[in-house]
Amino acid sequence: MLAARIHGHGGNEVLKLDELPIPERKPGEVLIRMAAGGLNRVDLYMRNSGAGITHRLPITLGLDGAGVVVEADKGSAFRADDSVVIYPGQPCETCEFCRRGEEVLCTRGRLFGEQVDGTFAEYVAAPEGSVVRKPEALDFVQAASLGVAWLTAWRMVVTKARLQAGETALIFGIGGSVSLAATQIAGGLGARALVTSRDSAKLARMTAFGAAETILDEGGASILDRVMQLTGKRGVDVVIENVGKAVWPTAMKALVRGGRLVTCGATTGDDPSADLRRLFIRQLTVFGSTLGNRAELRDLIAFIDEKGLKPHIDETFALADIAAGLDRLESGRQFGKIGLRIGGAL
Repeated sequence: MLAARIHGHGGNEVLKLDELPIPERKPGEVLIRMAAGGLNRVDLYMRNSGAGITHRLPITLGLDGAGVVVEADKGSAFRADDSVVIYPGQPCETCEFCRRGEEVLCTRGRLFGEQVDGTFAEYVAAPEGSVVRKPEALDFVQAASLGVAWLTAWRMVVTKARLQAGETALIFGIGGSVSLAATQIAGGLGARALVTSRDSAKLARMTAFGAAETILDEGGASILDRVMQLTGKRGVDVVIENVGKAVWPTAMKALVRGGRLVTCGATTGDDPSADLRRLFIRQLTVFGSTLGNRAELRDLIAFIDEKGLKPHIDETFALADIAAGLDRLESGRQFGKIGLRIGGAL
């Protein structure tokens, strides 16, 4: 089989398409013929340095994946030819967090494409607990995007922020797949989504994805002024952000008293001013969030089926062209998810 592996750290020169044996399925695992994957920022990070992530080289990249079952245990919930999505984690199942259903916090868990070989290969052997059924209404590339971007957005919007119908959410960084998914989820919940971007062309597309209002980020106080105008100087109930330092002061000031802020990234820096007086005087709540649990992935899939939502795919690249896909992701020009086509048509 073919697998996209990094043999060192740097640019695309460390990335190779290697011929490897099909993995041997162990008891408790499901052997999957992969149809699609999706590129994430962590794939770039692993290629560039992988600093702080325990890993070996070479390693197959990829956290996102969807495909068709080839083989599973007798008595398994899965049969050959079942269409499935891979959950990106392999939790230990025994630590205190796993026992209470919070396996995303697992102290001994491993992630595809980081601690173990990832999903950008023609075949993957995954623990049965890390496999869920693919939504019938989604194609394989759309379904593959659920495991990281959509699951991350779901945990932020639903589990952490507990966004309700009729509430208003401010979502930063439209164009990225997490922010786009968060907007679609907010709209599906019946909430009012205000979205920001520095790219007017991206904003122009957002009403089709559930945004109530768009705000062009022109620097300075432009976002905050517009938020207060749109909310009658009240502020928003929830902020969803993955930008970090550059937007933090605006994010905090945009919240109504008792508002909730959820963050999953720090692309512009991880040391913003805490603004502690505002935090305690206005009784704000700040949540950190990343990925999600397997039960949340199942709930997300049920929600998508109910609401008829579909992940938006910016562009899809063949496995052999993964370097071009990474370049597209690194450029920041994408609108939504960058898909990866793996293997033959399914």
